[in-house]
Amino acid sequence: MADHVTAKVTVPMVRARKRNRGHQPLVMLTAYDTPGARIADAAGVDVILVGDSVANAVLGHPDTLQVDVAAMAHHIGAVGRASPRALVVGDMPWLSYHLSPEEAVRNAAVLIRAGAEAVKLEGGRVRLPVVEALMSAEIPVMGHLGLTPQSVHAMGGYRVQARSTTAAEALMNDAKALTAAGCFAIVLEGVPDVVAARVTDGVDVPTIGIGAGAACDGQVLVFHDLLGLGDKAPAKFVRQYADLTSVAVTAISSWAADVRSGSFPSEAETYHLPAGH
Repeated sequence: MADHVTAKVTVPMVRARKRNRGHQPLVMLTAYDTPGARIADAAGVDVILVGDSVANAVLGHPDTLQVDVAAMAHHIGAVGRASPRALVVGDMPWLSYHLSPEEAVRNAAVLIRAGAEAVKLEGGRVRLPVVEALMSAEIPVMGHLGLTPQSVHAMGGYRVQARSTTAAEALMNDAKALTAAGCFAIVLEGVPDVVAARVTDGVDVPTIGIGAGAACDGQVLVFHDLLGLGDKAPAKFVRQYADLTSVAVTAISSWAADVRSGSFPSEAETYHLPAGH
């Protein structure tokens, strides 16, 4: 079934996109500003995730714990102003949904008002009261299971999850619980492919994988990783499609050389007074 459409992508459209129903895989990419959102949308992605990965990819932090609701709203607003066809999902940052369902709803509302059309949060059954409160407030929720970066300290680093039978079963139970609570899609990060495949088959909402194998209902990558704009070697699950850092360095070096040689700006790039003045 062909799913590439020019109409605005909505939550119900994403929720229906299961590969076992004949649909094409979903394509989700992060973006954090207006130019990035325009590029992603022009490329035809289905979902733009304004991720808390902005902390690592853009702001230079070592983890995602350093951004708050105000920072996320700032970047969500920039993406929203691109008016993308893609669905805009905003990450709820660390501690914005951990203290109470009521506070989670207030914080999610800030992100929705900034331009998000849905929010994403990390965690399984422990997050059910929050998911239910958000659903009651008519705020669509995307789940996130497996390697959850906001739990980096509790996990002891960025480690593949659900490798044991017990952990895989718990992941499946979490996915079913999130689905029952109303999540319209679930990100599966850093889990073995066979586990991701079982979860994908076991829930009736799409799974979107990152480091979770090819059996998921969709895939997501970070904008800067895909385009070679990062400063570190990409993770195993990243396929880098361009090296834009090298392209940019070469372009700026050429401009700097032209400035130093006096060949920039040229006459054609200079404003002049009208003749006779």
